[in-house]
Amino acid sequence: MTPGSLYSFYRPAIALPKFFDKSLLYFPIFAENNLVMAEISISNKDWERVKIKIQRKYNHLTDQQLQYTAGQEESLISRLMELVKRDRNYIIFTLKKALVNIDNNRL
Repeated sequence: MTPGSLYSFYRPAIALPKFFDKSLLYFPIFAENNLVMAEISISNKDWERVKIKIQRKYNHLTDQQLQYTAGQEESLISRLMELVKRDRNYIIFTLKKALVNIDNNRL
């Protein structure tokens, strides 16, 4: 595998018997975020709750900036990346965290 390829590989550091095929331990880890579709799915109903949480955390964001329709997760993620000046992984982590406990007000 060459550097910069789509997948990087991880091999756990455990002791295995010599007869065990160690190549079976390699598994792909997602490496390039911009080549895949959104890792989350947000309904319009859930977005209303998530939007409130995001506005509490980033109080400079307006309703206009946080407009969203179901199925447009990619555009939402890229817009939030620009608005809060954070990377894609952080935005996805924040959205997933907001969705896990949708009924409480914590983000």
